[in-house]
Amino acid sequence: LVVLDGVSSSQDSDVASLAGARAARDALRAPLPRGVGTPEGRTAAATKALTDTVRIANDAVVAATAADSTNPASATFAVAVLEAGHLTVGNVGDSRVYWLPDAGEGRLLTIDDSAAQQQIDAGVPRAVAETSPQAHAITKWLGRDAPDLIPRVAELDVVGPGWVLACSDGLWNYASEPAQLAAQVAAAPATTPAALALALVGFANASGGQDNITVALARVEAGPATGPATGTETGPTGQTDPAPAVPEITRESDG
Repeated sequence: LVVLDGVSSSQDSDVASLAGARAARDALRAPLPRGVGTPEGRTAAATKALTDTVRIANDAVVAATAADSTNPASATFAVAVLEAGHLTVGNVGDSRVYWLPDAGEGRLLTIDDSAAQQQIDAGVPRAVAETSPQAHAITKWLGRDAPDLIPRVAELDVVGPGWVLACSDGLWNYASEPAQLAAQVAAAPATTPAALALALVGFANASGGQDNITVALARVEAGPATGPATGTETGPTGQTDPAPAVPEITRESDG
C-alpha cells in the first residue's frame, strides 16, 4: 500500500503525488530483502529498501514540477508492505498506517513528522495537539525542497483477521485514534477492500471533508492477505502545509 498526499499550498502537488505513488508502487513490486537472516538484518535491509523507495518517489515528485518553480510540488508519504504476516511500514510527513484487527486493539504504526507530533512528544495530549492551529504543519515531506528523505520505519507481525489501512490526514482528521477508525470499519456495510475504502471516504466527507481523502486497504485473513484497494477523493480545501521553520524533532530509523 502506498499513499502520497499532495501539499495543497504547493504547485502541481496533485500531479506530483500521483507520480510519486506510482513510482513507489513499481519499486515495491519485488519482495523486500531479508538481510542476513537475523531479525536485525531483516530490519536493516527493509529500512534501506524503504529509504530507497522514498528517494524514487521523491525523484518522481521533483520531476513533475517545473525546474524554475518558486513553489515546487511536495507531498507526504506512507507505505505498508505485508509479506507472510510480517508488516513493514514507513512514512515521511503525516500520512499514516494503522493495523486494525477484527478482535483486539488496533494500532497506529507510524509517527507523524508534524508540529502536532512535536507537541505530543512534549507531553501534550493527542486530542489537544491534533486540534491546535499548527496541527497540520508538517516538518518533513517529499519534494525539491525536502529537508531529508529518511523515513521512519516500523515492523509488526500481524495475525488476522484484520485490516491494514494507509491513509492521508483527510481521513484521520475525523478518526485519529485506532479505536475510532476500527469502529468506522466495523460499522461499514462493506466486506471487500474497495468497498470499505469508499465507505471510509464517505465517512470523512460526511464529517466535513475539509481535505484530500485517500484510503488504501489490505485484508489479512488467517490465510493470505487480500487487496489492496484504494478510495480517494479531493475535498474542497487543503489543510496540510509544510513548516520548515518549526524545529524538527524526529525519531528515525537508521537507513
